[in-house]
Amino acid sequence: MVAGPVVVHTGGAPHLASMIRRGYVRALLSGNALGVHDAEAALLGTSLRRCACRTGGRRSTGIATILRAINAIYHCGSVRQAVEAGCLNSGILYECVKKNVPFVLAGSLRDDGPLPDTITDMNQAQDAYAAHLKNAGLVLCLGSMLHSIATGNMLPSWVKIVCVDINPAVATKVSDRGTDRRLAS
Repeated sequence: MVAGPVVVHTGGAPHLASMIRRGYVRALLSGNALGVHDAEAALLGTSLRRCACRTGGRRSTGIATILRAINAIYHCGSVRQAVEAGCLNSGILYECVKKNVPFVLAGSLRDDGPLPDTITDMNQAQDAYAAHLKNAGLVLCLGSMLHSIATGNMLPSWVKIVCVDINPAVATKVSDRGTDRRLAS
């Protein structure tokens, strides 16, 4: 599963969490933003300062809720430790920890935080993605242009990809990924 923060912003986090809880996800590949906004939604009920998870109304908290969520996870030490301490008790990453589903959060220069679990070295993040994609037969990409295209570029053409994105160029890029390339060892 490749997912972007839009899954949280649009209220889809409970559905993705349910898929993880039911055993449909073997690994989650994403960026820091999914983790940050998932923690924000789980801890504070907002996502990008919107109550999208519940009412859709806007709160005028600025970036404060995002920083509170990041700090809460940092205070515990990691996402796993936040779950074990009872600080984080719902959401996508919570379900990953509870079901022992590995997740990779790849960082970027523009990240808030980032969360302590985020891999900020792109070579290490790419290696972590490759390790989880090694035996993939189907990859579902949800609303993450950068991570979906990067994942598609790492996969041989025979691996099935389902790409859901508002931007049709993402699906085009993901589908045009060459011939029978193999993952690097």
